[in-house]
Amino acid sequence: MKRLLIPLAAAGLSAATLTLPASAEPHWATDPLTPKPADAYSSAYFWLDANGAALRKATQYYWDFKEVPKLVGTQSKAPDDGKPGMTAPTGTVKAATKVKNINLPRTIGKVFFLDRAGKYRWCSATSIQSRHRNLVVTAGHCVYEKGKDVFRKWVFVPGYYQGKAPWGVYAGAYAFTAYDLDTYDDYDGDYAFVAVHNGFSLAGEKEVSHDEFKAWAGDKWIKPREIDAKEFLKCQLNLGECWSEGEDKPADLVGPDYPGAALEKVEVPKETYDDAKIGKGQGFKFGEPVVEQVTKPAWDAYKGPGIKGTDAVGNYTITHYYTQKWVKPGTSRKYYEAHYIIGIAKDMGRLGDVVGGQGFAWNQPMGQQVAAFGYPSAPHPDGDKPYTGLTPKYCLGKTGTKTYQVNTFRVERHQVLKCSMTPGADGGPWLMKYDNNKRTGYVNGVTSMFHDQDGNSRIDYISSAYFDGEVAAVYDKASYAETKVIVGPKGELLR
Repeated sequence: MKRLLIPLAAAGLSAATLTLPASAEPHWATDPLTPKPADAYSSAYFWLDANGAALRKATQYYWDFKEVPKLVGTQSKAPDDGKPGMTAPTGTVKAATKVKNINLPRTIGKVFFLDRAGKYRWCSATSIQSRHRNLVVTAGHCVYEKGKDVFRKWVFVPGYYQGKAPWGVYAGAYAFTAYDLDTYDDYDGDYAFVAVHNGFSLAGEKEVSHDEFKAWAGDKWIKPREIDAKEFLKCQLNLGECWSEGEDKPADLVGPDYPGAALEKVEVPKETYDDAKIGKGQGFKFGEPVVEQVTKPAWDAYKGPGIKGTDAVGNYTITHYYTQKWVKPGTSRKYYEAHYIIGIAKDMGRLGDVVGGQGFAWNQPMGQQVAAFGYPSAPHPDGDKPYTGLTPKYCLGKTGTKTYQVNTFRVERHQVLKCSMTPGADGGPWLMKYDNNKRTGYVNGVTSMFHDQDGNSRIDYISSAYFDGEVAAVYDKASYAETKVIVGPKGELLR
């Protein structure tokens, strides 16, 4: 896959907003996900179809947590990478009543994708403020597979809860990340910003004419209805779309031991029944005679081999006699008529207009109070599994006062937070200055890795790339990405 590397000169942040040392000229990479509306529709529909069956099937994406990496080589201070900066959040909800517990932000959700092996996967993420209100931030390894190609069918589902997408599904259009992650799988750049198209939800189905069906650009299918031979002939005469399957083939007489043989009963005269044997085989008796009570008109009209009579109280009766018939079942031709169905989708609008967007902060001092959110799911290394991944969780605390190294992932400066969330929380935001009433803050990190520092086989720290001026440059480039409306006012797919 071809990658586009863009120098800092193309970035839109002004020098007054973003100040970088001369030696820290950033580079970044951008990759297409599904820039075309038709492909984006297909990706989102893949996850929404069958009432979100694929969403429920997905499992968290993570590296082998049985080999939890250690945080080592603490630094004496935060990286010197220029002046700190911030962009303000945007919200869509009124300030909530003050509560003691944490109000979950409306912006968080899950990203879903297919990995290289074709497995259904997910990570955590959040909507973040941008020029076009269409940006998601998550961990880089939740967009790029081992620093290489982007994942397939990548979508963001804000407010995800137990297989539901309350505010629609937003298909990724373009991904932006650090050059070092894209090229070297370097987790100092384990973050990604993804510009997403307008979201949509499925709003049912509708039967239409053949001409409407042909003109429909969205999802559509033919639903067959079984009809009889007369309806089939009428359909053909009217040039409708109808077809037949199978053939009329009578049943063949076989022995009772023939594989798949079916037993049928044949009504015969009393004399034939009396001459038949008792047992199992062609022409053998089929049970005892059956005495049927009937009305006088039915008794008069009966012309079969049974014997008409009356019982002791004067009721009219017909006594039936049956023998066995073993057959290989025949087949009959079936007839079908096409019914044309279109799937109706509903445009949900731009992501930031629907759920808002968190702010963004870079080059911040260490030791910040943050709220980290995510959907933890995996068990701890010791096998204990306290989380389900169905609902979001959070950790509160101050980040470490120093950055750390993680040698196995080429990490030289990760910020850390004491937290027991497990994989599945990957990509979840670290929100600085979180306003519990407005449910907004400033993204100053995303969960990248999980650590067991005290050696008890339980996660006790999570870490994130330090958000410096280079991250801000990638964010700024991503915020310029324009995306598209996927479905029109009638629910049709737009080209």
